[in-house]
Amino acid sequence: MHGPASSGWLLVALCTATGVYCLLRMRSRVEEQRSAAGGEALMGFGMAAMAVPAAVFTPPAWVWPGYAVVFGAAGLRALWAARSGRHHLHHLVGAAAMVYMAVAMAGSPAHAHAHGTSGTPVLTGALLLYFTGYVLLSGVRLIPVVAVAGGGAGGATVPAPGGGPGAGGRVASGWGDRPELARACRLSMAIGMLAMLLPL
Repeated sequence: MHGPASSGWLLVALCTATGVYCLLRMRSRVEEQRSAAGGEALMGFGMAAMAVPAAVFTPPAWVWPGYAVVFGAAGLRALWAARSGRHHLHHLVGAAAMVYMAVAMAGSPAHAHAHGTSGTPVLTGALLLYFTGYVLLSGVRLIPVVAVAGGGAGGATVPAPGGGPGAGGRVASGWGDRPELARACRLSMAIGMLAMLLPL
């Protein structure tokens, strides 16, 4: 979006790969997985398009209000879905961040796009803090933890909750339903969001 072309293309690749994986997750037999994956695919592809370096393609002025409308609608949907689960609040914050970036890009002069001076420092700082915390917490949750029952040698090992197939007595029905892959997907998008917010 604002930085050098090489980092912009890396961000495009990361977000596109995440969006593609989220599309594949939409084939899950679990309704909640399909619903969350759809919103995350939209976020991944939207971030990929926004991250294309300005030196390669400068979108027309109408694109930014279009982004604001699309992600505003996604935020309203996440707010409605948050009645049934707290995890939708993260989707709401992500959609709000996309609306914020689109509005900042639409309201800034052409030279600000290259120098990254188009955001509101307080709001940018709050979003940076949120996504930094999310990245750190998600990273910790992805670390495989094995607790030794009884603390002695030769004790049975017990996988931590959410630690993969068989955890909590459940067996994952397919690679698209594995919770650690969904977490890794959300983690990569949060890292991408940090990279896009930093220049603002």
